[in-house]
Amino acid sequence: MNIHVTEMTEAPSRAEAETALARLKAWAAEATEAEIAALDPAVARLVGDGYPEFRRDYPSEFRTDAAYKETLPDLQNGPSSLIRGANRQIQHVGISNFRLPINYHTRDNGDLTLETSVTGTVSLEADKKGINMSRIMRSFYSHAEKTFSFEVIEAALDDYKSDLESFDARIQMRLSFPAKVQSLRSGLSGYQYYDIALELVEREGVRQKLVHLDYVYSSTCPCSLELSEHARATRNQLATPHSQRSVARISVEVAEGQGCLWFEDLIEMARAAVPTETQVMVKREDEQAFAELNAANPIFVEDAARLFAERLHADARVADFRVVASHQESLHSHDAVSVLTEGETFAQASLDPHLFASLIHRG
Repeated sequence: MNIHVTEMTEAPSRAEAETALARLKAWAAEATEAEIAALDPAVARLVGDGYPEFRRDYPSEFRTDAAYKETLPDLQNGPSSLIRGANRQIQHVGISNFRLPINYHTRDNGDLTLETSVTGTVSLEADKKGINMSRIMRSFYSHAEKTFSFEVIEAALDDYKSDLESFDARIQMRLSFPAKVQSLRSGLSGYQYYDIALELVEREGVRQKLVHLDYVYSSTCPCSLELSEHARATRNQLATPHSQRSVARISVEVAEGQGCLWFEDLIEMARAAVPTETQVMVKREDEQAFAELNAANPIFVEDAARLFAERLHADARVADFRVVASHQESLHSHDAVSVLTEGETFAQASLDPHLFASLIHRG
C-alpha cells in the first residue's frame, strides 16, 4: 500500500514575501484589469491598484478659500432625487438645545444674563432634500449680543427663514428665571427658580408670541382635609390630610398691543390663583404658616386648572392659553392631572404621551 504524504513547506520569510510582491507588482503593471481579476480579485489590493497613500496627520496649516469651498459637497441641499422615504412636506426640522448666554429685561431687577437653551426649526417643502442646520445657529448668534425681547427673536427668525427659504418657522428659548421670594413669617428671603420658555411661531404668515411657565405649588386634598377633621371631631383621633408637590405648566399667547407681559407678572398671576407656592427659606414659624396656608387653600387638580384660568382670562395681555396641572399624589401611586385650554392656539385632540411625566420640579 502506498501512502502519499503532503509535502509541508515552511512559511516564506519577509525577504521572500517582498521579492514575490515586487514580481507580482511588475506583472500587474503590464496586465489588464481583467487579467488581474481572472488571476484573483484580491490581487488588486496587493498591487495597490493605483490607490493613493493618505497622510494621517492633521493638516493644521491648511486654509480654505472661496474656490475650495465651492468644491465641497452639500448633500442636504442636493436635488429631490436624493430624498429617502416619502416625498412629503416636513412641518419642523432644525436643531434643539444649543446653549448660550442671553440677556433679558426684567421688571424688577434690570437686565439679567441667563444660560438659555434654544430650539430653532423651519418647515421643509416636499421637493427639498434637507436644510443646512448650522445656518440656524449662525442666524441666532448674529443677534445674541443684543438684549433679548420678542422683537429680537423675530429678527433672528427672519434671518434663518430667509437663509433656509422656508415658509414656516419657530424659535423657542428655555431658561431658568431667578426671582427673590419672601418667607411667610420669618422675614427671610431666597431665590426661587422658574422654568420659563419663550416661543415665536410663524405659520402661514401669521406670528404668535407664546410664554410658558412651570409653577410649583403644594396641593392639600380637600376630601382628605375633611376626613381628618371628621376623625378629630367624632373620635378624638389625630389625623393629617395628604398634600403633595404639584406643578402647573401655564402657556399663554401674548396679545398684541396690550403692553408687556413680564415674567414676574405671569408668576404673580399664578401665585394669586394658587398661593401655596413651595417655599425657599423656611424657619419653624414659616413651616407653621405654610401648614395654615395649605389648610386655608385645599385644592383638587380641577380647582387648580380653573383658578389659574380665572386669573389668565382676566388679564388683557393674555390671549389664548393652556393650563396643564399635575398633583403628584402622596396618597396614590399615580398622579392626578388636568388640562384646560382657551382658544384655538393650544386646542388639540392628542396629547404628548410624556406630557404629564415632564411636569416635575428639578430642584
